[in-house]
Amino acid sequence: MLVMMQRNATPDEIQAVCDAIQVLGFNPLPMPGALRTAIGVAGDDGQVDTSHFEGMSGVAQVLYDSKPYKQVSREWQPEKSLVSIGNGVVFGGLEVPVVAGPCSVEGEEEIVHIARLVKAAGAVALRGGAYKPRTSPYAFQGLGEEGLRQLAVARAETGLPIITEAMDEHQADLVARYADCIQIGARNMSNFSLLKHVGRLGVPVLLKRGMSATITEWLLAAEYIMSEGNRKIILCERGIRSFDTATRNVFDLAAIPVVQRLSHLPIIADPSHGVGIRDAVPPLSRASVACGADGVIVEVHQMPDRAWSDGAQSLHPPQFEEMVRSLIPIAEAVGRSITGAGTAVA
Repeated sequence: MLVMMQRNATPDEIQAVCDAIQVLGFNPLPMPGALRTAIGVAGDDGQVDTSHFEGMSGVAQVLYDSKPYKQVSREWQPEKSLVSIGNGVVFGGLEVPVVAGPCSVEGEEEIVHIARLVKAAGAVALRGGAYKPRTSPYAFQGLGEEGLRQLAVARAETGLPIITEAMDEHQADLVARYADCIQIGARNMSNFSLLKHVGRLGVPVLLKRGMSATITEWLLAAEYIMSEGNRKIILCERGIRSFDTATRNVFDLAAIPVVQRLSHLPIIADPSHGVGIRDAVPPLSRASVACGADGVIVEVHQMPDRAWSDGAQSLHPPQFEEMVRSLIPIAEAVGRSITGAGTAVA
């Protein structure tokens, strides 16, 4: 439920509505807008009688939500959310950040070296896995906390904020200590206890779409995080499974404009996991920006053939630099720009 206040509603009138919501046992969520304030009623509000609020001073109207997700929807917040992960990197605005780095952290010297390369080519944030969810229990699982420490060294050397994955609550606490943004991978999109935990941590979260998740299920996963008070959520389309084995996944470009119509949260594209083929990553990155993506995250490795994981989809540094250059005119064509493109890749 949404209680829409009148344009000239006073702070006391807004507070009175919030108090009335609390008396009914629900949580009020005031959302000041450009013209008026809306107050969300968080909780199972399907049985709430609208007459509780309709006669109150300053109330314009009471609306019921039509979506199963509430706080992440455009009905609750028409304006696009801006999510900052630090050092001036913001998702959801007119600038489109590019995030790059290896699939997994392989050593301090290696991660610092690739961080310098991707920054010089136009990346404004660094990705890299310290914890790796792998299909086989015998595959490389990541360096753990040592990998997080090495990522922090790379940030100190380059100034690039860090995005890295956590697979459980203990790992999330460690990632929050070392990194700037916690990634929830596709395999954990429906790990609801983890979602609630990162919601309470309050650190920016990159939420990847599950391999077989509908858009509604994906947005409900974001609702879990936001219901715990964390509004700093970035969605990430990374492909969904299908019967076709020609590519690693089916990269759902249509999800980008669809999600932007349904939700105020920024959405970025991960074509590396979406297709799993190195040479297909640049064209899909360009297509993502053309579709309105609020960012692109790709895997880059100095020697992909020797990568400890996902080498087949990792770009060579020269390929990445060329890709970033190609994104600039496409972003301009849709009224946006590539973050930092004027300095890093000019």
